[in-house]
Amino acid sequence: QVQLVESGGGLVQPGGSLRLSCAASGSIFGINAMGWYRQAPGKERELVAEIGSGGRINYAGSVKGRFTISRENAKNTVYLQMNSVKPEDTAVYYCKAGVVGRYGTSEFRYWGQGTQVTVSS
Repeated sequence: QVQLVESGGGLVQPGGSLRLSCAASGSIFGINAMGWYRQAPGKERELVAEIGSGGRINYAGSVKGRFTISRENAKNTVYLQMNSVKPEDTAVYYCKAGVVGRYGTSEFRYWGQGTQVTVSS
């Protein structure tokens, strides 16, 4: 019914930049919060950044000042601009969206497939 498709992951040098995108498609009435999470091997999935429908933003302390989350509502797309990346940023990055379907009555949270980001020399 609803799909989240991510792009932009890959290998990047320490100190470099990367931009992740995630577009939602399907039977969508509206999207509330959208966000990015990441999970490194042996670690739990953690919030990276989240942005509400009205633009309210929360960042994890570890990425604050380096990453920027944004969204284009007309495209049902959320972005994560990653600057000054560090090896510790290496993880699988997942996008999440709270979606109200056209024929539903409440929000359902969808997840993207995940995209690998590797920060290495």
